[in-house]
Formats: sequence, structure tokens, C-alpha cells
Amino acid sequence: MNVVDTELPSVLVVEPDVFGDARGFFMESWNGARYEEHGIPNHFVQDNLSFSARGVLRGLHFQNPKAQGKLVSVLRGEVFDVAVDIRVGSPTFGRWTGVTLSEENKRQFWVPPGFAHGFVVTGEGALFSYKCTDYYAPEYDGTILWNDPGIGIRWPVEAPSLSDKDRTAPPLNGMPEGTLPHY
Repeated sequence: MNVVDTELPSVLVVEPDVFGDARGFFMESWNGARYEEHGIPNHFVQDNLSFSARGVLRGLHFQNPKAQGKLVSVLRGEVFDVAVDIRVGSPTFGRWTGVTLSEENKRQFWVPPGFAHGFVVTGEGALFSYKCTDYYAPEYDGTILWNDPGIGIRWPVEAPSLSDKDRTAPPLNGMPEGTLPHY
């Protein structure tokens, strides 16, 4: 397995070893001890699957408190996946990094607690998988405006399909006091 650092400390791209031939492939998608060696916790409490059509953008989502670390991957299709540092006081506060995840490249993306997460479907559709370090807690759910000019994410779509929640979210600098996690 190859682990690639990103511009944001502790946000990682994981490239699992894939063994394939004309019949198909095999890969280890999770091994607690091996992932923990790279700073990814060996404690996940919830696995989620979502399916989205081409052009659907989900995010930028976070929880505070009860922040969730997420190990995400795409089982079918392709997405552009993004992490944004939203930890007040962090030297990289408001910065983002992104990666293409697809069924072809089989990459995984580690989004640690304290980061907002979002993705847009760039293929025909995407079956998206994520392992979470804490349970979903709707009372602590937060959303930041997907196209916040203060963050400046370069999404590879011009007019994504959005939920009302994502369309009307405040920008990062408009989040109510106490909403964001601290560094």
C-alpha cells in the first residue's frame, strides 16, 4: 500500500495494493494495523454507502462536537473528493485539498476529524463508501457553502445538483460562534 501526503497535514490518499488478472482483482480495503502505522485510527464505528448521479455535489459537511474522521472510497463510478481544514487556530484553516477517487484507481481518502468533507460525481454515477470514527449525530451536523469564495475550491463542474441544505449553507467566515472545532 502506498500512502500519499497532501497539502493538509494528516489528510492522506491511500493507494491499496491491487492484484489482478483477466479474471478480476483482489485488494485489501482495510487492515487496522497497517493503516494505523500511517496515522489512520484503528477504530471505526459506522460504515455508510451512498449513491449519487452525475453532477450531484454533497458537502461541505462536518460534525462538531462528535467530529467524524472518514475513510472514503468509490466502489462504482468516479468523484472529485475534497477536505477543508475548519479547525479554528490551525495554520491551514480554510485551505482545501482534493483527489479523484474512482472504481479504476481504487484510491481511498482519509479525512480526519476537524475537516469538512464534500464530493461531486464526475462519472455517470457513483457508489460511495465511507468508514466513520464516530456515529452520525444530526444535532451536531454542520454545512459550509460548497462554493465559498473564501475557500476557493476548484470543482470540476459548473452547475452541480445540490440539496437545499448545501445550496443555502453559510460560508466558512459566516459560521456561528462555537460551531467550528478548535485546533
